[in-house]
Amino acid sequence: MATMFHQAVSAGASYWGPGDVYTFLVTGEQCDGGYFSMLAIVPPGGGPPPHTHALEDETFYVLDGTPSFFLEDHWIQGGPGDFVNIPHGRLHCFHNHSDQLMTMTLTFTPAGIEKFFKETLERAYDLSAPVPDNVDEVSAKYAEAAPRYGMEFFLDAG
Repeated sequence: MATMFHQAVSAGASYWGPGDVYTFLVTGEQCDGGYFSMLAIVPPGGGPPPHTHALEDETFYVLDGTPSFFLEDHWIQGGPGDFVNIPHGRLHCFHNHSDQLMTMTLTFTPAGIEKFFKETLERAYDLSAPVPDNVDEVSAKYAEAAPRYGMEFFLDAG
């Protein structure tokens, strides 16, 4: 049985994403593998390329900003309070086309994908530092690791 717990956002590990910052809110270890959730702070121009997850459903809850979501074959504009659900196997991505930061909570069910992020991203210890220009480096790591985690990236979609 999963343990009840509280964790402050400042207690979660943070990582430099491909131009983004991801802070782990809940990992599979904390909830018997039920889900993984992270906070994403995405600057202008940030977001991953279109991709699929074979193993997890993914949801997005927009806290702040106006993210764009690619859903199979079209883009939609999101805003604060919007919720997006992506069943496993469906092509999707998000992107910050605005000139302002956007903040979202991403949840993956079941857990496990956090191992992909730990493997491919650099730990961020000082969140006051500028986000590194690491998109090409992270993209290469994503492409190499993706098959081990049931992910596929589609660089020509979107």
